[in-house]
Amino acid sequence: MVSHSELRKLFCSADAVCFDVDSTVIREEGIDELAKFCGVEDAVSEMTRRAMGGAVPFKAALTERLALIQPSREQVQRLIAEHPPHLTPGIRELVSRLQERNVQVFLISGGFRSIVEHVASKLNIPSTNVFANRLKFYFNGEYAGFDELQPTAESGGKGKVIKLLKEKFQFKKIVMIGDGATDMEACPPADVFIGFGGNVIRQQVKDNAEWYITDFVELLGELEE
Repeated sequence: MVSHSELRKLFCSADAVCFDVDSTVIREEGIDELAKFCGVEDAVSEMTRRAMGGAVPFKAALTERLALIQPSREQVQRLIAEHPPHLTPGIRELVSRLQERNVQVFLISGGFRSIVEHVASKLNIPSTNVFANRLKFYFNGEYAGFDELQPTAESGGKGKVIKLLKEKFQFKKIVMIGDGATDMEACPPADVFIGFGGNVIRQQVKDNAEWYITDFVELLGELEE
């Protein structure tokens, strides 16, 4: 066990901070919003709940949910235009404060790149710092599956991305922040995991995270001290 003061020191001296997106950086779960928009909300949100609880392998859950939703390119674009995701209070300030300190900020999501890039642009995070799943469409815009080669399409994918970031940029300390089991599993290779329960509390994460917060103001406070 690392003491809380050591965790705080690690957070304040991190080279990079990686955020999960759904229910962490934004208030919604992107795939559930897409399902609602496409009229299959109930079936899909039950699957999301099982996947987040770690009961179903991630790729299997993603395949199953997308097969139900069958989102077209036009539906994804309309979702972003008509129901843009809502940023979690405090995230804009936290990201901007980290960037002022020359900390690299990454978004690592099991959600969809088109939605996550939209969120990244609101936070001045370059799209090269976004790791997420890519939806595939046929030339007529109909759903054609997703890119299964992306590391984020697999269980353990977030950890793979963090390992890759360490190798590529020689980061010494990486912090992972997120609400779900897949975020907690990314530490190690992340050096610190901070569980976030500001939008939804996942009991497994709350019980097992060494550092658990429900408001980003707490982390802003650490950086100000």
